[in-house]
Amino acid sequence: MVDKKIIDILEKLEKAGFEAAVVGGAVRDILSGNKVGDWDLTTNAEPEEILKIFPDGFYNNRFGTVGVPVSSGQEPETKDENIVEITTYRSEEGYSDTRHPDTVKWGKTLQEDLARRDFTINAMALRRGERPGLNEEGSGQRPGLELGNWDLVDPFGGQDDLKNKLIKTVGDANERFGEDALRMLRAIRFATTLGFDIDPATAKAIEDNASLISKISGERIRDEVFKIVDSPTPSSGIFLAKKLSVLTVILPELEVCFAVEQKSPKRHHIYDVGTHCVMSLDACPSKDTITRFATMLHDIGKAKVAKVTEEGVRTFHNHEVVGARQAVAIAERFHLSRDERDKLFRLVRWHQFSVNENQTDRALRRFIKNIGLENVEDMMDLRIGDRLGGGLQQPESWRLKLFRSRLKEVLKKPFTVADLAIDGNDVMKILDLKPGPKVGEILSKLFEEVADDKAKNTRDYLTKRLSQLLTRTSG
Repeated sequence: MVDKKIIDILEKLEKAGFEAAVVGGAVRDILSGNKVGDWDLTTNAEPEEILKIFPDGFYNNRFGTVGVPVSSGQEPETKDENIVEITTYRSEEGYSDTRHPDTVKWGKTLQEDLARRDFTINAMALRRGERPGLNEEGSGQRPGLELGNWDLVDPFGGQDDLKNKLIKTVGDANERFGEDALRMLRAIRFATTLGFDIDPATAKAIEDNASLISKISGERIRDEVFKIVDSPTPSSGIFLAKKLSVLTVILPELEVCFAVEQKSPKRHHIYDVGTHCVMSLDACPSKDTITRFATMLHDIGKAKVAKVTEEGVRTFHNHEVVGARQAVAIAERFHLSRDERDKLFRLVRWHQFSVNENQTDRALRRFIKNIGLENVEDMMDLRIGDRLGGGLQQPESWRLKLFRSRLKEVLKKPFTVADLAIDGNDVMKILDLKPGPKVGEILSKLFEEVADDKAKNTRDYLTKRLSQLLTRTSG
């Protein structure tokens, strides 16, 4: 149930005379029968005392958290995978910025530490064996729950809320959200990823306090949004965020799209723009976060360019251009990396690509150049999400399948001047030119000539073309 490396850490703390327990998400995962993602421990030992027991640990924050490296017997997938965080019991006071406590004090009891946590399902702890002090109020376990030689400390009813699939704050919800406004988005994220409901009083407090999220940094908001985006059914989280007035704070560009209708003659869409974007995300087959995020944002530009013709047809001309600019603004607000921002821009900007049986190789190469060779499959996944999210039944049309096939063929053809059967040295020798821009211009012209016909890309053909060019120039 509890990893041996975790038990070893608990034993060392206890042998040194301190209390120690497993807390937070790890306990929730154990009680749910899920694999534990991250192990978090708490203790009444202060950071300096923890470091004496674990001299290879590190401590560089004011919240009492010490990172302790552990060995799993195999290489970790990430550099943080074999770091266990041990946090000193603490209490917190004053949250003037609705993000961080003004004062952090070391606590004396486990229950005091659990009382500062966000939700009841995260405010439970597991302690080893039976020893004096374990019969405090809130200790015990639900009938039928096999914990072996472990005692479950649950002072706020987290077991029952876990059983009833309910997200509920520890204590007064308004106070918890006033302490850290990100907790409102975390509540939505937990409801989405766990498939839980939000307690009515907690939901009401989110709706009342949603504006406070504007004080939270873009990075913290991004992390929660991306966890929702990567979940099996992200639409439930986005719709919940909209219902509780959170979406208008974190992604106002998407929120306004729900008021933009798309149903009209000559159009297949059955949803408004906002619903279409979210349903497209649900249908997107990609596992890549930025691709999924781009799928959700791909049509946000429609809200700014929507018009209705005299015939009643709704139009959204250049929405991909407008939407791409909005996507860049969101990327900057969320502090995405340069590569992530570039990819998001390309996927939104060029998602409106056309597919037909008469496209030339040159048009296909231009498509690949616009979106980047590395993003081709991601764009296909976005298109699939777009189709299914618009009410179509088939993920790919025959034209899209043909487009994919044509792309594979074009990818086998030369894409750059460097792939020509001759090079600059040949040009200079045949035409008696010195190094300079003129050589590059000639190579580019030859490239354009052979790009649509791979059979022409031979040394014999290209040298003859240079000879012809020389003849015309001499004449």
